[in-house]
Amino acid sequence: MTNSKFPTVVHNPWRGLRQYTPARIGLGRAGVSLPTAELLEFQLAHARARDAVHHPLDIEQLIIEFQQIPEMSALGPPIQLQSQAPDRACYLQRPDLGRVLSESSSSSLQSSKTGSAEPPDLAIVIADGLSARAVQQNAPAFMRSFLRKLAHDGPEWRVAPPLLVEQGRVAIGDHIGQVLQTQQVVVLIGERPGLSSPDSLGVYLTHHPEPGLPDARRNCVSNIRPAGLGVEQASEKVIYLLKEARQLGTSGVALKDRSEEVELTVSKRGNFLV
Repeated sequence: MTNSKFPTVVHNPWRGLRQYTPARIGLGRAGVSLPTAELLEFQLAHARARDAVHHPLDIEQLIIEFQQIPEMSALGPPIQLQSQAPDRACYLQRPDLGRVLSESSSSSLQSSKTGSAEPPDLAIVIADGLSARAVQQNAPAFMRSFLRKLAHDGPEWRVAPPLLVEQGRVAIGDHIGQVLQTQQVVVLIGERPGLSSPDSLGVYLTHHPEPGLPDARRNCVSNIRPAGLGVEQASEKVIYLLKEARQLGTSGVALKDRSEEVELTVSKRGNFLV
């Protein structure tokens, strides 16, 4: 029998803070171990993270959802590409192969340029990365918001057809940007799953992309998901960075995200006028 004076599970006083964060805090203890319920939740989160890494991207379903975005039709049909990593096992063991297009994909991308009057200003790459689930669940909503805001920003953006890459890493955008000779490339990619965030989408921006660029030349907007950064705010940040990169002629550590400062300044001016 359990002595009521000495409960089996000792709750942590920080447990109440869990309503504000998905972080694993205030777990409590059972003797010197975790309570059984907390251990089972950890194992479930770990299994979901592993599944996110290995689950393939359903490109056909993604294309169907993209076709429902009004602004997408003006860009042309999506182009499907593949990195030099032939399968998931190779992709995980050889990160370098995920940064370069396969020969057939590179040729297909070159062929897609035929008849183009001038290079696009922007290429949008959607890659599975380390979480196809993140792309499957969040990329359509982000693209809907992003393309709508980009269209309202002005007609001067020449955007290439969306590029869907299997077994792709962030740097594959550099190879694609070089082939298309585009001024900027944006890579939507599934981020490495965490135990509380197997569905986190990241967006990486590079100005004047070319193979061999260090990560310091990129800007990243991360944790895009329902429980993290919303797609509306994320798309605003990416468009702000695109405009600043074009004006400054650079991206990465030399380009600071001051979108919240700009928004705050505009808000203060509005209140002053009122």
